[in-house]
Amino acid sequence: MANPEFVGLVHMLQATAEAALGDLNAATSSAARDGLLTDDRARQTADRSLKLLTMLAEKTRGNLDFTEADLLTGAIGSLRARLDN
Repeated sequence: MANPEFVGLVHMLQATAEAALGDLNAATSSAARDGLLTDDRARQTADRSLKLLTMLAEKTRGNLDFTEADLLTGAIGSLRARLDN
């Protein structure tokens, strides 16, 4: 059974990267309006989240159940695809 805290961590890191890449919600809309999400800063934020997810995958390899591993792999793949464009 997937650990809810682990799932929440993966979702939080992925959401942070996606928000920086333009998937705006109320919080990131305010940050963008205030000039806190410039293109360079947004890319750095997304890259940092991807690096953290990748490190998490390396450090937990062999210790995750299928659901956790699939979630983490999917988040990494999705962010890599967006950052490679």
